[in-house]
Amino acid sequence: MSLLDKLFGGNEGVSGPSTPQYSHVKIHPQVDHGIPPTGVGFSGGTLRCKCTTNPVVVRITAQTAHNHVCGCTKCWKPQGAIFSQVAVVGRDALSVEENADKLEIVDASAAIQRHACKGCGVHMYGRIENTGHPFHGLDFVHTELSGQSGWSAPEFAAFVSSVIESGVDPSRMDEIRGRLTELGLSPYDCLSPPLMDAIATHVAKASGALK
Repeated sequence: MSLLDKLFGGNEGVSGPSTPQYSHVKIHPQVDHGIPPTGVGFSGGTLRCKCTTNPVVVRITAQTAHNHVCGCTKCWKPQGAIFSQVAVVGRDALSVEENADKLEIVDASAAIQRHACKGCGVHMYGRIENTGHPFHGLDFVHTELSGQSGWSAPEFAAFVSSVIESGVDPSRMDEIRGRLTELGLSPYDCLSPPLMDAIATHVAKASGALK
C-alpha cells in the first residue's frame, strides 16, 4: 500500500481524508496538535531566550514569512523535537533590546550566523552577512520564543531526510513524512519550490543568464 493510500484510505467512492494515522508521531510542539492560523494584521512582537533571569530579548517589528519546520542539524530545536521551526523576517525589522552581551555566534564559518544565548543555548536569530547570498537581508527566527500569537503559520517541511543525521532511525521516515502530510506541511528534502526558485533566480542573474 502506498503512503497516499495509507493517508487517505485508497478506497474508491470514499470522499475526504480518513482519520489521521500518524498522530503518534511528534514533529515539534508548535505543530503536533495542529497549526495555529496566521494573525490578520499581525505586525510583530518579542522573542525571549529560555533564561529565567536576564533573558535575551529580541524585538521584531514585522510579520514573518516562509515559516516551516526544518530537519537540518544546524537549527535550534526544543528538547525532544526532531524538527526545528524557523521563519524569516527582514533584518531591518529585528533588533536586540535586552542582554545582547549574552549572544555569541555558534559557527562563524556557516552561511547563517546563528546568534545563540550563552546561558541557555537558544538561537535568537540567524543572520547572513554575505551580500552575495540569495537570502542576504533576511534574518531567521524561531517564533515559538514569543509570547504573542499571530505569527505566520508554518507552510512546509524542509530538509526532511536530514533528521536521520541527528539520529532518527531511517525506518521511521515513512511515518514522519506521513505525519507531515497530515498536518499540511509538504515534506521536501531541500527548501520549498518558491525558495528554490528564488535561489536559482539569484544565481541566474549573477551569472548573466537572466537580466
